[in-house]
Amino acid sequence: MSHVIQVEREIAGRMMRFETGRVARLATGSIIASYADSTVLATAMRADPRHGMDYFPLQCDYREKLGSGGKFPGGFRKRESAPNEKEILTMRMMDRPIRPLFPDGFIEEIQIQAWTMSHDGQNDTDVLACTAASAALCLTDAPFQGPVATVRVARILTSDGETFVLNPTHSQMEFSDLDLVLSGHADGINMIEVGAAEISEHDALEAIKFGYEQGIKPLLEMQHELMEKAGTTEKNMGEDISLPDEAIVEQVNNLLGEEMKKLRQIHGKTERGDAIEALRESLLQEHFSIPEGVPYSEHLAAEQRQLDAKEAFRKLEKKTAHRLLAEDHIRADGRGLNDVRPLEIEAGIFTRTHGSAFFQRGETQALATCALGTGRDEQIVDGLMPEYAKKFYLHYNFPPFCTGEAGRIMGPGRREIGHGALAERSLLAILPDPEEFPYTIRLVSDITESNGSSSMASVCSGCVALMDAGVPIKATCAGITVGRFTAEDGTITHVTDIIGEEDFFGGMDFKVAGTRDGITGIQLDLKDRGLWFDEIEKIFAQAREGRLHIIDSIEAVIPEPRADISQYAPRIFTVIIDPEKIGKLIGPGGKTIRGIQEKTGATVDVDNDGTVLIAATSGEAGEQAKAEVEALAAEIKVGTIFEGKVVATKDFGAFVEIAPGTDGMCHISELDEGFVKSVNDVVKMGDVIKVKVINVDDSGRIKLSRKAVLREEAGDDDGGDGESKDDSDSKRSKPGGRKRGRRKRNDEPVSSDSH
Repeated sequence: MSHVIQVEREIAGRMMRFETGRVARLATGSIIASYADSTVLATAMRADPRHGMDYFPLQCDYREKLGSGGKFPGGFRKRESAPNEKEILTMRMMDRPIRPLFPDGFIEEIQIQAWTMSHDGQNDTDVLACTAASAALCLTDAPFQGPVATVRVARILTSDGETFVLNPTHSQMEFSDLDLVLSGHADGINMIEVGAAEISEHDALEAIKFGYEQGIKPLLEMQHELMEKAGTTEKNMGEDISLPDEAIVEQVNNLLGEEMKKLRQIHGKTERGDAIEALRESLLQEHFSIPEGVPYSEHLAAEQRQLDAKEAFRKLEKKTAHRLLAEDHIRADGRGLNDVRPLEIEAGIFTRTHGSAFFQRGETQALATCALGTGRDEQIVDGLMPEYAKKFYLHYNFPPFCTGEAGRIMGPGRREIGHGALAERSLLAILPDPEEFPYTIRLVSDITESNGSSSMASVCSGCVALMDAGVPIKATCAGITVGRFTAEDGTITHVTDIIGEEDFFGGMDFKVAGTRDGITGIQLDLKDRGLWFDEIEKIFAQAREGRLHIIDSIEAVIPEPRADISQYAPRIFTVIIDPEKIGKLIGPGGKTIRGIQEKTGATVDVDNDGTVLIAATSGEAGEQAKAEVEALAAEIKVGTIFEGKVVATKDFGAFVEIAPGTDGMCHISELDEGFVKSVNDVVKMGDVIKVKVINVDDSGRIKLSRKAVLREEAGDDDGGDGESKDDSDSKRSKPGGRKRGRRKRNDEPVSSDSH
């Protein structure tokens, strides 16, 4: 019988429970984490390092099993396949706070897997899986310097005002203007993800404090209690440690210390990189070459010395770059600590795109293109949470040539997915409401040069492309990155707009995007131990200064969105019809709506609430389709004049189609003034004539008069059918005897907007 250990605590009004000892007992560490009725199984495996390994091979995996929510996978195979975007983003949220908490030199393989086993549809399992991954690691003897905990914070408006909510339900998130995911440990915050609707720096900081105090702290206490009960508080570094020999480190420092300091101050990325690479090659050839014709044991020893020298060289470069910045305040490209690299911005660089932009910041360059589409172009997102359609999405591409390399060409990896998601949620807050601008919007950011902060370049170029496309955004949005360097005495230096090497050698990459009024996106990656609230406040202030500088530069090029969309973009017309007329618009088997589309060349989509969206690249085609939809769904009102087509003639009169699918009968006595001997003497099949509605009976049958129109045109308002105007009004009713009070009448134009 297995020894089952449980730890539980109430967090945000719901029970959090950790259990180990029952499931996956052959894993190095395993845990079942439950929150309300949502459950995740997380396992951690520690394995021997692979031969030749010189880095820490941590692998984090998260999968949502659709059966956990009582759902079936789509497609023919009916089996979960490659991870979707949500799963990939969760893997990144799991990896980023955990990876820095392993010591240098540890290269044994660590593999973490988290599966959703139960999902209640309200309590999402992404943040639960991140905490469960840490708990599973804590049950191993790996030298993990955790635990860490991950929570989500929302902000909703209640009777008490704006209120922060810990681990909000799906229903609460529907009313939140903030989506904050926060990870931390005993020494502070070490990962932040934010999407927000222009939240102020003060409110963002208060949300971070709230999440740490109310959520992270109790979750850390639970994991410590779990380790004590399981007896896994002792950790083991292992024997396979990948650290260079101290004597070689000292030798490399003595040989190259001064030269490295000098080369690290060359301003150009390529020139600096070439000079440092040449220094590295000379070091290896002159002092650590592998001799030929020696015994195999000596060859292996020389090979190891060379590997140690390579690592010592890397450490020297990192230490030199760090010291130059933290102690001497000297940046590799010569900028001041708060300086943003030179900017070059241009809107509308491509002719046939709906919107495009060129954005250059130093040696980082992005090309953005914007495409406007209809509801048919929405991205359907299906998973354990309720299915929804995205009307805005951003795709980020990072080809090998942007860093001067010839690498493998393949689909987007986790990094590309993550950077695209960050730029997407940063721009989401400035988009107009769908009612105002009913287009589906796709942005593509292609990074064509990269030397740091390409995700923030995507925010800036994406904003310019939106304005060039004529999207009526609410405000200009830009993004900037702040880095962190710590001197040997503990003094901390923050730098604005970090380049790639400052990201690589520094201790922090803190990205902040937003408008003049507030923050729309945050992403924090931290290699240093932790970050406290007073430092985050300073970073926010420094990032705001850089952000406003970029916004000023953008608005100097394109101060506001174009007045109109591109001539190549579809024009969308909105028509509101009575929901009861939807069936009539669609027709049997979709015949009617297809007929309108084939006749006009426009696309017509109708929602269940009666909103009809008509899209056409030609305004004339759109107007024609709009007129046909309006006529088809029009209320047939007594006194209204229509231009209709004669579709049948009888001895007693003619049938006239006054709207698609709607006919009325014009009696022979109402065809013309005086006596009419034969219907065909006045009208024939296919003739287009003007007729006036003179009666609609309780069965919806429509009585028409051509004679009444002729009298009105002649200046006689008498009407027809021998009825007075009052009599006619008194007998009015809606077709089929439906009640009055419909919101749309034929003589009152339906609301329509052309964008």
